[in-house]
Amino acid sequence: MIVGVPKEIKNHEYRVGMTPSSVRELTSRGHKVLVQKNAGTEIGLSDEQYLAVGAELVDTAKEIFERAEMIVKVKEPQPVECAMLRSGQILYTYLHLAPDPEQTAALVKSGAICIAYETITGANGGLPLLAPMSEVAGRMSIQAGAAHLEKSKGGMGLLLGGVPGVAPAHIVIIGAGVVGTNAMQMAVGTGARVTVLDKSIDRLRQLDLVYGNRISTVYSNAQSIEEAVLSADLVIGGVLVPGAAAPKLVSRSLISRMKKGAVVVDVAIDQGGCFETSHATTHAEPTYVVDGVIHYCVANMPGAVARTSTFALNNATVGHAVALASKGWKQALRDDIHLRNGLNVCEGKVTYAAVAHDLGYQHVTADSVLN
Repeated sequence: MIVGVPKEIKNHEYRVGMTPSSVRELTSRGHKVLVQKNAGTEIGLSDEQYLAVGAELVDTAKEIFERAEMIVKVKEPQPVECAMLRSGQILYTYLHLAPDPEQTAALVKSGAICIAYETITGANGGLPLLAPMSEVAGRMSIQAGAAHLEKSKGGMGLLLGGVPGVAPAHIVIIGAGVVGTNAMQMAVGTGARVTVLDKSIDRLRQLDLVYGNRISTVYSNAQSIEEAVLSADLVIGGVLVPGAAAPKLVSRSLISRMKKGAVVVDVAIDQGGCFETSHATTHAEPTYVVDGVIHYCVANMPGAVARTSTFALNNATVGHAVALASKGWKQALRDDIHLRNGLNVCEGKVTYAAVAHDLGYQHVTADSVLN
């Protein structure tokens, strides 16, 4: 199969769909890999490294989209990229379709086979291709929050851990999944006061056993979220409903009652965000203010630590890339129900139930398009 790796074009996105070692996994099996020139140079992956593992360097994304049978990316295709997709071509990347009707419509129109990293499941449960980026984003959320609590960034001027004689900041983490757990690990390390909310008592019990009195675990409901958010200096939103739009757990009116100069970091922004006041931002302009509260809603947070993120992502994605290239998409999906769960759009049909429900499309099962 001819596999194409274009340079990412989203604002301040330096990750790359395949590292040289991932390319080698394909070329060693007889596949041809086209890599756009300078696709990885910003993170220390040189064109020479790609040539050394058998890649062919290509000048433009247009040529890659024209020649490749499968496109491997990191971020969702931008409008100019959607326009280059063609019927029968495989697109293997993050998509986050539920809050993005324009992209969904463009992918439906393209006739491409669109497989989303974020809905591929794992043998032991969970979302193994989303997990590494969730780990990065969760850890980064505390860094971002700490920076924007500084007065020079518009915050109230708080040090997360305080100092002797001065109380630490209060960090509230909504959601105890992969994002929340990684945020919590970083938050505990700062010496801040940490409250974690989740609906799973079993998960809260696990965290309590490990962290004891270093954190407070609270069952998540409207009342407990309100009480926690109003006392918080930094709120991390890490809630995920796989493939669907994130629930709005913090209302506009609640934001208006928060401390002035407090910070909210919405890690769920790829799926529409869990704060009612959230809208996606970029690394170029990461924040905005609503009712005196700093909002950090960067939709590709892991892009800021692009080298770490690229290697972490490739560890999770390369196995399925090899299967798709070696077997073809139909056989690869027939053989692996977890990969099949990643099929979101196929030949003009929406094949992921949550996306179809949220955006008003007829749902066509993945099984039906494989027959």
